[in-house]
Amino acid sequence: MTARLLLIDDDARLTGMVGDYLRNAGFEVSTAGNLAQAREALNQGRFELIVLDIMLPDGDGLDFCRWLRGDPRWRHQPVLMLSARGEPMDRILGLELGADDYLAKPFEPRELQARIKALLRRLEPKLDGDEVLRFGRLEIDLAARVARLDGKICDLTSHQFDLLVVLAQSPGRVLSRDQIMDALKGHPLEAFDRSIDVHISRIRAVIEDDPKTPRRVLTVRGAGYVFARKQDADTDAA
Repeated sequence: MTARLLLIDDDARLTGMVGDYLRNAGFEVSTAGNLAQAREALNQGRFELIVLDIMLPDGDGLDFCRWLRGDPRWRHQPVLMLSARGEPMDRILGLELGADDYLAKPFEPRELQARIKALLRRLEPKLDGDEVLRFGRLEIDLAARVARLDGKICDLTSHQFDLLVVLAQSPGRVLSRDQIMDALKGHPLEAFDRSIDVHISRIRAVIEDDPKTPRRVLTVRGAGYVFARKQDADTDAA
């Protein structure tokens, strides 16, 4: 799957050059010249990573990062921050506010590309040689098409397993009903059209310790569902 990036910077020359470089490297790149455009882009689509400049004409990138981390829809959105100021305190503040990486301007596009790839790799779910997604006590075996909790097979239909995989392959990212439907193209419409919430409830019934207070598949009110990166208190998930 091609990773979608949102590049937020008011320097049109820079975004044009860097955007073309990243597209040639295989990424799908959208650009925003200010924070208003960035919010509009986020409301219209899903991105695997945001490249965010600190100094923008209608606000501060640090404040925008704080806003992202405070909104359940984008709380887990990966962010790589840029700054021409190069002050150590800017870097510290950016990382403390939730940025996943930081790159000072000027920079080589090749280094930005390398950092983006490294960050995306780091945020991918853990996948072993047998194609098993592991999230603490929960394992999702893609080849065998079974999910296991504490080693015991979970009773899921084929449709429910596919829905669980869609969520688990984007841990920490809120997926709307439309995005889930798009990922499940090819399934009979009657299986998913108006009943995603029912399937989610059934999935929770077999993978959650307490389905009424889920820790794996979470609802983000008014936005969709998110598969939690960290699910068990005693272990780190992907």
